[in-house]
Amino acid sequence: MNSIPAAWYVYLHGGGEMTADPTDTGELRGVMPQLDLVAYQPDAVVSRTLIKKPAGTVTAFAFDAGEGLSEHTAPYDALVLGVDGQAEISIASSPHRVSAGQLLKLPAGRPHAVKAITRFKMLLIMIRA
Repeated sequence: MNSIPAAWYVYLHGGGEMTADPTDTGELRGVMPQLDLVAYQPDAVVSRTLIKKPAGTVTAFAFDAGEGLSEHTAPYDALVLGVDGQAEISIASSPHRVSAGQLLKLPAGRPHAVKAITRFKMLLIMIRA
């Protein structure tokens, strides 16, 4: 498995589109298909922040098959929504298979990791409370 250290994924694959408008936050506007929120790239994990507020974030991810995020913890609960494909998401070493249309809660303070079994897209919702 090719795993990107969790602390680096947003920095390396920060996602979002560049714009000439200095007031554009890069956040989602209007209606958009979930599958189009972020594009797959070969041998990579790509992320795009859709909403970033003090209360929490919503981030879209695209994992090429075999790619993943190494085990890490977060201080807040998060919710994974499977959008496309399948991944194994471990929570405290307990594996969970997540497919399109399924949800998985990632509890605060518990180590978790992601490995794409097939190409995999997900939305990650983190609430800071």
